[in-house]
Amino acid sequence: MGTLSIHHHQYPPPQRTSVIAPYNHNYMPAPRSTSQSICAGCKQTLSHGRFLTCLGQSWHPACFCCRSCHKAIVDREFSVQEKQPYHRECFKREFHPKCEICFNFIPPNSEGLIEYRSHPFWDQKYCPSHERDGRRRCCSCDRIERVDQGYTPLGDGRKLCGECMDSMVMHTRDCQPLYREILKFYKNNLGMSIVQEIPMLLVERAALNHAREAERDEHIHAPETRGLCLSEEQTITTVYGTSPDEYGDYTHHEMQTRKLTRHCEVTAILVLFGLPSLLTGSILAHELMHAWIRLDGGFPSLDNDIEEGICQVIAHIWLKEELEKLKRKGNVSEATIRLGDFFLHQIETDSSPIYGDGFRAAYAAYKEYGLSKTLNHLRNTGRILR
Repeated sequence: MGTLSIHHHQYPPPQRTSVIAPYNHNYMPAPRSTSQSICAGCKQTLSHGRFLTCLGQSWHPACFCCRSCHKAIVDREFSVQEKQPYHRECFKREFHPKCEICFNFIPPNSEGLIEYRSHPFWDQKYCPSHERDGRRRCCSCDRIERVDQGYTPLGDGRKLCGECMDSMVMHTRDCQPLYREILKFYKNNLGMSIVQEIPMLLVERAALNHAREAERDEHIHAPETRGLCLSEEQTITTVYGTSPDEYGDYTHHEMQTRKLTRHCEVTAILVLFGLPSLLTGSILAHELMHAWIRLDGGFPSLDNDIEEGICQVIAHIWLKEELEKLKRKGNVSEATIRLGDFFLHQIETDSSPIYGDGFRAAYAAYKEYGLSKTLNHLRNTGRILR
């Protein structure tokens, strides 16, 4: 008797059991006892002759039927779900998990068990092989490209799914209203005005990585840098304009070179182009917190996890308030709200010691003592208030 188990990455396995049970033929006369002489299917008396004993009960052969197709089970092996018999193929059709990327049945592993992967937020179930076969993920929401989809190339190795494309911010001039809104959020919602005029530029991946390497600071950045608060004078190539080609791909951009001169502790804010508005906004909120700390002038040199953690707290606050504002307006799609929830989830569950653990320590202080007291303690001690 074999057992079909389902191994589920990140989540507990579904409460599901498939048993390969033997199909026992019986040719003895029907027992005389009442409990053994009634067919479990039709509830009629079993006469002398051929009958079956399966699942602890006796049956007329024609009454032992598949729960799905209602036809008699004549194979020697069958599957069981919640004490109900199924043809093996019917069971596979109804209960065997299908890959949400290639839409095929997920194959058994070398041990004969059904094993699949699942995204911890989107619950996108897929064959383990798709983690190795080169299928692309959306650079924004992390969902794997399905066989019936075509993610849009951004020209720098990244691809964007259709939902993220709906609100993508592609060039610097289109990002200015969002930038001004976040500066207003700092002033009106947080009571933390940034009076210094700080240039904000959307840039390509290569330009952002180059600027990061040219910065003479000791900060440890995430493997995939999406934003940067510049302190050094640099010449930056920014995405000034862009439009899709005949295939709908955004692989050609109007570029503009700009020399950034230093007038204060902050030279500019750089953000990766081509991301959804909510993600772009949270990155801006994060990088502006770096700027606010430097412009304040009263903070000691902060450890990486402490500074990145408090910057992530501000990004989280902005994102949460922005989502609540969108919900109140009522004219936003469910997909946009779900995307915002994913960006919050990313911040909250980040496993890195600097960005993840740093956020959780700073967020706990913010929730316990409030933002003002948390920042005052940080200014005086360089530590997170415990």
